[in-house]
Amino acid sequence: MARAITKMWEKYCLRPVQYSTPTFIPVFLYGTAWKKDRTADLVYTAVNAGFRGIDTAAQPRHYQEPLVGDGIRRAIAEGVVRREDLYVQTKFSPVSAQDPDNMPYDVNASLTEQVHASIKSSLYNLRPSADASSVDEAYIDTVVVHSPLRTIEQTIEVWEALETYVPHRIRNLGISNCPLPVLHALCTLPVVKVKPAVVQNRFYEDTLYDVPLRSFCRENDIIYQSFWTLTANPELLRSGPVQKLAAHVEISPAAALYALVMGLGNITILNGTKNESRMAEDLISPKKVEEFTQNQPVEWQALLKNFQGLVGDDATS
Repeated sequence: MARAITKMWEKYCLRPVQYSTPTFIPVFLYGTAWKKDRTADLVYTAVNAGFRGIDTAAQPRHYQEPLVGDGIRRAIAEGVVRREDLYVQTKFSPVSAQDPDNMPYDVNASLTEQVHASIKSSLYNLRPSADASSVDEAYIDTVVVHSPLRTIEQTIEVWEALETYVPHRIRNLGISNCPLPVLHALCTLPVVKVKPAVVQNRFYEDTLYDVPLRSFCRENDIIYQSFWTLTANPELLRSGPVQKLAAHVEISPAAALYALVMGLGNITILNGTKNESRMAEDLISPKKVEEFTQNQPVEWQALLKNFQGLVGDDATS
């Protein structure tokens, strides 16, 4: 299970029911989708800039998981970071999300066999050193089911296969592109032994900003991972609360939007910028906003309340 710790600007603690040592997740995860041949260099650059969370997937259509591993291994080999300082997250992607000509498993295999083949490849891709034998030391902080399958029974079959790796090779489980009924089932069905620690969804107007689902996440200590936060929300980017926070704190409107989304509670942000200077600015902005919340708490609360009104959270607060 997941619970917030310290200030919302720092990190969260993920604690699955079968694991005694907490896993810490930073408020920013570096998103590696669509980076193609630049993936390894960008992951290395992101880690060098200060990112300590990496999000990828065993889905060659949009991700290059082996190159993500290359970037992480380079940072570890050069002493930039230790593996235990990183939060590394990948995904099991169902057939519907895969390139039919390039999959990490046999499409004709059972769902359980598909899971095992995908996890085997991910552990190899994300091993801590170039030595192939280091796969024996490999672990993944969280594996996310990329989307629910066609039926809840199929989703549960995949989930149960992933549970066999918890707590040693996989520390936490999560789900993406997930509606509330599926999340509710994963949290309440007796057959599910490891409850979801994270949910990764688009944060945008088309889903009414997932207000009921995010409320359920807060009530059940689940971290909501927001993606498409910037690209899908040009109106929020131009909104009064975002522009005012950016001016008050002297950060970019993008960084201000990220901070206000985090301020909604138990939310981490996927950040996939390719710009090194943006990486540095985005990473330092939560600390600047934290100082602002301490020095001007009334102004911060007013901005946050206005932002909550824009995304519908005021109806549930």
